[in-house]
Parts: sequence; C-alpha cells; structure tokens
Amino acid sequence: MRIEKLRAEHGAEIRWVHFPLHTDTPDEGRSLEELFAGRGYDVADMQAQMKARMEAEGLPYGTRTHTYNSRLAQELGKWAETQPGGGAIHDALFRAYFVETQNIAAPEVLLDVAEGVGLDREAAREVIHTRSFKEAVDEDWARAHAHGIRGVPSFVAGGYLVVGAQPYEVLEKLVAEARTNPFTPPQD
Repeated sequence: MRIEKLRAEHGAEIRWVHFPLHTDTPDEGRSLEELFAGRGYDVADMQAQMKARMEAEGLPYGTRTHTYNSRLAQELGKWAETQPGGGAIHDALFRAYFVETQNIAAPEVLLDVAEGVGLDREAAREVIHTRSFKEAVDEDWARAHAHGIRGVPSFVAGGYLVVGAQPYEVLEKLVAEARTNPFTPPQD
C-alpha cells in the first residue's frame, strides 16, 4: 500500500485524522442510488472505477449498494489506536465496509471487527456505549476542516494538501515539498 511504502522509503509519519463524510446518513444506511440521486452519477460506473482503482493498489473491493454512517467506527478507531496493536483496526474496518459491505454503524459489527484484530470486546463495547472518544473525533473533524479537507482520502504534509486517491509519485512529491519548503501560513 502507498502509505506503508511512504513510511518505509521516506520515514513519513502516518497519522489517521477522521473526517465527517455523509454525517446525515442514518445508522441503517442509505442506498448509493439515494445518496447520489439527482447528481448525475452512474452508480454502476462509479463502482467499476473504484474497483479498478482499488485493484491497481492491490486492495480488495466488494460491490457496495449502501453507505453507512461511520461516526461510531471512527470513535472506535480512535480508541483502538491507544491499544497495543490497535492500529490494525483501520484495515479491518476498511475490509468490513468496502469488501464485505457490512454496516459499520452497527455496534455488533464494530465489536466483531475489534475482536477480530485482537482487541478486548468488552472494552470496545464500553467505548461505543459511553462514546468516550467522541471528543477526540470531534477534534479530528475540526482539524480536517482547518486544513481545508473536503473529501477522502486526503493527505497533508507540512501544511500542503493533496486530495483524492493519488499515484504514489504525487505522494512522494508532497513529502519532498514539505521537507524542502515548509509551509508558512499567512499572518493576520
């Protein structure tokens, strides 16, 4: 995967920052046809393009028919990062959502994913029940907005932003630019 390659070849520090995508999606999900209704998108064509992009990256991809609210998954992911080996949850959530087309708003699905990567199921249940990482995800959302992020995936290095699934060479250029020309925000 490109991110791991950046880490290995360039010593890039990778940090997940969660983003509010389709926050109005109900927990039971919404069909992709409904989500994109009236916007001129061909859902089947979009799926084919996404599958081709994923395959080019060596990533599996199922045929999704629905989108689901990812808020609880983000909170669980934020908690998992504080646990030994918990970073593995990101790939597991990807697989659950994009390959197995599971509803990642459903607590039982999230608990299965957490347990599947070796995290304590009951501790994960407590995180979901108490929403103890809600504030941390709120901070991520604010950080994403402050960086001007409007879509996923987005990559930020040294204040520079690249949006979208980009070729590896674009990400390498982003890292090089951040190292040689650190971004200085304008002063008020």
